[in-house]
Amino acid sequence: MGSFGTTEIILIVAVLFLLFGATRLPQLAKSLGATRKAFKDGMREAEEEEKAEQQKLPNAAAPQINQMSDEALMEEMRRRAEVKQS
Repeated sequence: MGSFGTTEIILIVAVLFLLFGATRLPQLAKSLGATRKAFKDGMREAEEEEKAEQQKLPNAAAPQINQMSDEALMEEMRRRAEVKQS
C-alpha cells in the first residue's frame, strides 16, 4: 500500500499540470531542488560544526553535570555560550 504504481504517478502528474500549469511546473521543480540542496548543505554544515566542537571539548574533559553546583553549572553554560558565539 506504500508504493506508487505507474497509474498513480500519471494521475499525480496530471493533477499537478491542472493545478499549476505547464509553465509553472519547471519553476516549482527548480525551487524544490534548490530548497533540498540548501537543506542538505545546512545539515552537512551542522554535522561539521558538531564534530569540530567535539574535537575542541573532548568528553573526558567535560565536567559531569550531576557533580556540579548550581553556580558552577551556570558558569559552564556561560563559557559554552561564549565558545559557541566565537
